[in-house]
Order: sequence, then C-alpha cells, then structure tokens
Amino acid sequence: MTLSRRRAIQIAAGAIAAPMVFRNFAHAAPSETLLHVSVGAGGMARADINSLTESKNLKLVAVADVDSRQVGDLTKKFPDLKVYTDWREMFEKEKFDSVNISTPDHMHACPTMRAMLMGKHVYTQKPLTQTLHECRKLTEVAAANPKLVSQMGIQIHSHRDHKRVVTMIQDGVIGKVKEVHSWSNKTWGDPSKQPSKTEAPPKELDFDKWLGVAAERPYIGGGYFHPGNWRKRLDFGTGTFGDMGCHILDPVFGAIGVKSAKSITSSGGAPNEHHWAVDVEVQYIFPGSKFTTDEVSLTWYDGKKRPPAEAVTKLIGSEKLSDQGSLYVGEKGVLYSPYIGAPKLFVDGKAVETKLPDLKSDNHYLQFVDAARGEGKTSAPFSYAGPLTEMVLLGCLSTRFPKTALKWDTAKMEFTNEPKANAFVKRAVRKGWAEKGLV
Repeated sequence: MTLSRRRAIQIAAGAIAAPMVFRNFAHAAPSETLLHVSVGAGGMARADINSLTESKNLKLVAVADVDSRQVGDLTKKFPDLKVYTDWREMFEKEKFDSVNISTPDHMHACPTMRAMLMGKHVYTQKPLTQTLHECRKLTEVAAANPKLVSQMGIQIHSHRDHKRVVTMIQDGVIGKVKEVHSWSNKTWGDPSKQPSKTEAPPKELDFDKWLGVAAERPYIGGGYFHPGNWRKRLDFGTGTFGDMGCHILDPVFGAIGVKSAKSITSSGGAPNEHHWAVDVEVQYIFPGSKFTTDEVSLTWYDGKKRPPAEAVTKLIGSEKLSDQGSLYVGEKGVLYSPYIGAPKLFVDGKAVETKLPDLKSDNHYLQFVDAARGEGKTSAPFSYAGPLTEMVLLGCLSTRFPKTALKWDTAKMEFTNEPKANAFVKRAVRKGWAEKGLV
C-alpha cells in the first residue's frame, strides 16, 4: 500500500491529521455490537481493519490470512482475536455479523458470495470482482436480499471533492457533457515474460490457498506474485485500470449517469500471455443521458498515456495535469478534477472562479458499520458498485483485443461482434473452489 493510498484513506475517513494507528475504543453493549471478521490481515486488509474498528459498535473477532507474516501484531492489538489460514474454516466456526474481504482481486468473489448467502453484511475491496460474471452474480444476490448491507471499498467515493464533481456536473455548471478524459500514472502491468525460475514458497505462506480459484502453478519468488505484484498478473489482478479505474471513474460514472456502452475500443498497450499491459488507452462510447449530449465518450489513459497535449492546452490553458484525475468537457465549459483535489472550472481555456458546493466528507467505513446496525445506508452498495465495476472490467477486457470496437450486450452478458472475447467474461475455477451462486 503506497503512501498516497494511505493518505487517500485518511482523507476519506476524516482523519487527515491523524496517523493510521490502532485505537482502543470501548465497545457498545453486546446487543449493539457487530461481530466482525476479516478475510485478509495485512496490506489493504490491515487498513480496512484499522478503519472499521474505529467504531465502538464493531468488534473484530477473527481474521484469516494465507500468510502468517501478515497477521503481525494484530493479536497484540486484539488479544482475543482468532487467526485462521482458511477463510472457509473461519466462516464455518465463527459467529459473526459482518466481514471485510480485502484480498487479491481474483479472490474477492468467493468469500463475498458465501458471506451474503450466509446472511452477513459485506465490505469488499475494489474492484468488486475480477470477472464480469462474478460481478453480475454478486449484484444480483445483493438485489435479491435487500436487508443485506454491502459496500465496495472505494473510500474516496465519500470524499467531498468527489461529491462536488457529481453535484457540479448534474447542476449543469459546464452544460451537457460531451466527453470525459480520465487517467492514472500508475503502472500495474508488465511487458516482460514470466520468469522461468521457480522455488518453494516461504513456509509462512500457504500458496495453494493463496491461488484459490486460479489454476495450480509453481511459486515464483522475488515478490512476483506475493505480496503486491499480483496486480500485474492476468490470473490475479486487473492491472492499473482495475486498480484505479474504480476510484477515478467513480465520480464520472455517478455524475453523467451513463449505462451500457455502445462500444469499447482499446488503442494502447495490450497484455502478453501472463501480464496486464502498461500505457493503456481505452475509449468508451455511451448513449446519452440527461446530463450529456446525445452521445458521450469516455477515454481512459494510464502509465505514460495522457489526453493529447494540444487538446489539453485548448481546454485548460497552462494548467498542468495532476498524476491522476479527469477532464469533463461540456457544452459551456470544462471541469478539471484532480484525483482527491478540488475541481476547477475553465471556460475557453481560462480558469473561472466559482463557488464550490458546500459538502462534507463522510466516513466510508463507519457508514458501513452504521448501516449494518440499521442506521442509514451505504453510498456504494453493490447496486451501484456492481455496474461501476462492470464498466471498468469491460475496459480491462478490451485491452486483450486491440483496435476492436467491442459491442457488449448487457442483458445477455456477451459480446456480439467478437466471440473470442466472451471467453473472458467468466473464468475457469480450479477444482474444489467452485462457490455456490457463482457457478
């Protein structure tokens, strides 16, 4: 987890000035306390645990992690904590009300689905799943069980600047939106070949359980899979697009009200046999909504890719683009939205002073805890997060078919003009890992 990600989570949680530390809060009465478990103990899971346990109404009772090193000092912070290697055993043995799933992307869907079918409230990290099929199934189960509380871990969704963008676009500050350009400088891809040298996994790591639904294979050392570089690997992550798209395209999706894309075309880097690409560029064409022109385009760039410099200068003059962000081009002006920064208005390439909506940040984590206790609702439930994730995953998948305008039938969940693309809508699941509801 990078410093910028920590900073982002602190901002979203309303803890800008405070370091991310464990705190000893007194719990509410047992009848008011959520008994909570975590699938994952280190990295992003640790950040999620830290933020969720800031509520006096939630008690962490158990964690499951395939790597004992990730548990670290959790048992010192939570002396009664039970520790498992297999989340399935934890689900079977522990009494709990809610769970956060904070694992590599390929293992989001299984524990999330099982938890929901058990009647448990779920907080699942982004992207909601690794495949379109898994995403649709989770969305459907959540819709069929309205009493279940769900939240996707797009913490910045609750930041005031994200909410300001949505409000300003929908208030017509730049008129109807014609096009959007969004980007991230991250490079969760790998143009090289997979290393041929393998080795035994560390004794602390149960690599078989780490693989989970993915096909069996030898362990490769040097951090190739674990603990962080899995994002670059086709079988385990979703590249930069999947990692940051759910964050950066969240206000885009929320603001312009687009539904299913008419086409998705990749013109940047393409994956190789084992790894996601770097320097991706993908353009979506959507039918219009009440906040857009009759047709609206959305272009995603990552790595070294950016919107054309000449066009940027015309839109926002000498303003320099941040490392991550979005440009909303409307009929009356341009809204520049740096990632986790106040949006700026431009007209004819010149900055225009404007009063920003007076909005406050919410605590994305405690919002989930409160909703699970029957107080309020989450702002990124699966009814919202599912379609958002599908949009992002369609972009990821399109990079496998460069310069092909893929046509997607949302209702049938299939590509109508490229049958080969349909092979990537659903993944093959390793024997012993098929999960009820995801078949």
